[in-house]
Amino acid sequence: MRVAVIGAGPAGITAAYELAKGGAEVEVFEASPSVGGMAKTIDLWGQKVDIGPHRFFSSDTRVNNVWLEVVGRDYEMVARLTRIYYKHRFFFYPLKALDALGNLGLFQAAVCMLSYGKEKVVPTEQDGTFESWVVSRFGRRLYEIFFKTYTEKLWGISCTELDADFAAQRIKKLSLFEAIKNSIFGGKGNTHKTLVEQFAYPTGGTGMVYERMAERVREHGKLHLKRPVKRVLSEGGTVVGLELEDGAVERFDHVISSMPLTLLVQRLDAAPEAVKEASRKLSFRNTVLVYLKVEAKDLFKDNWLYVHSADLKMGRVTNFRNWVPQLYGKEESTILALEFWCYDQDPIWKESDEALIALASEEIRKTGLVGDAMISAGHVYKIPRCYPVYGRGYKDSLKPVEDLLKSVSGLTVIGRYGAFKYNNQDHSILMGLLAAENLLGDAKHDLWEINTDYESYQESSVITKTGLVKEMA
Repeated sequence: MRVAVIGAGPAGITAAYELAKGGAEVEVFEASPSVGGMAKTIDLWGQKVDIGPHRFFSSDTRVNNVWLEVVGRDYEMVARLTRIYYKHRFFFYPLKALDALGNLGLFQAAVCMLSYGKEKVVPTEQDGTFESWVVSRFGRRLYEIFFKTYTEKLWGISCTELDADFAAQRIKKLSLFEAIKNSIFGGKGNTHKTLVEQFAYPTGGTGMVYERMAERVREHGKLHLKRPVKRVLSEGGTVVGLELEDGAVERFDHVISSMPLTLLVQRLDAAPEAVKEASRKLSFRNTVLVYLKVEAKDLFKDNWLYVHSADLKMGRVTNFRNWVPQLYGKEESTILALEFWCYDQDPIWKESDEALIALASEEIRKTGLVGDAMISAGHVYKIPRCYPVYGRGYKDSLKPVEDLLKSVSGLTVIGRYGAFKYNNQDHSILMGLLAAENLLGDAKHDLWEINTDYESYQESSVITKTGLVKEMA
């Protein structure tokens, strides 16, 4: 079986890794010069940094087994600290009720509790939006403080235009009541993936996982970097190969695609115009990452911060000195990554590197997080189409696209880009694993069912510093 894999991000390279292990003849085509996609690690100023914060955590034994198989003992457990920065104050995230209400002050705390109480008496009508979903669980005042500004920064649309599906997948088990329970009982008996206080992190950065998978693929197959795919070729509803951007045509028995679903459909011969039109209604959000080299070591203790202040354009700050010491070695400086989100047409996407570094430097100064420490250098990294936008009613546009892609024999789509799902690493790794199983044996996994809120029906486990610890399913 000759299999082509489009894209060497977590989903694509995992699929190729498993196929290579299983004896398939596999070739990977990656448009960029390196593997890892959004989870790659880069060298910068004598240190290693990821493309934003990438915490790996899974309770799925299949996913954990392959992660440990690749990483071995080259990881450490990192104590997670992530807080919300709002009006020069820091709030724990996930929210801890006593901390949040105490930080807000007596008056605001009273308003928040009254607002929450009102929801219990007269619930907000659910209209399918992110706003109505969150307000019903936290009350309007807490929603306005801790969800609205940040969410609208991330997506560039009003929370009344964002689908409730996003909240249901990402924060479905959180509420003020849940937060109070966690404050009092420390999360015992009501843990959720977003509440974990430790996570396993590779000593060579997140990208190390996918670089090692790529080594295995090179040993048993082919990995082509800087070779973008133009389109998937099909005849009579069956995939026959790929056309590359350089004009070359390659024949394959099966194609696993993690390229942006919208681009795939627009260039697919088998796609009717009506389906192409539906795909045009689906959009992705871009990220601009600005790395700053700060000449100080102990700036703040968080792995990353969510920036909810409306007067700042940035949405998140990562402090790479608070992950594992192997990232910075003997270097005395700290690398911070500031994230800005935008669409292609937004001015910030077209700004020069110099202007973006100046903006990031100005904003980090405003927070007081770096004090008077010198910012000695800056670096800009732009990522197009990195977040699938769950606009209100997006499923109506996605459904005909999904139906078409299911009907094309020899084609599998996976990953955040490929399946238009807001995946974390573990979801993408799982999609890659299951895609390979479908081709190597008699498995018939429906990959469209893998969402960011999936629960493992297999044996449950977690990675600890001593390895895999199995739990009751």
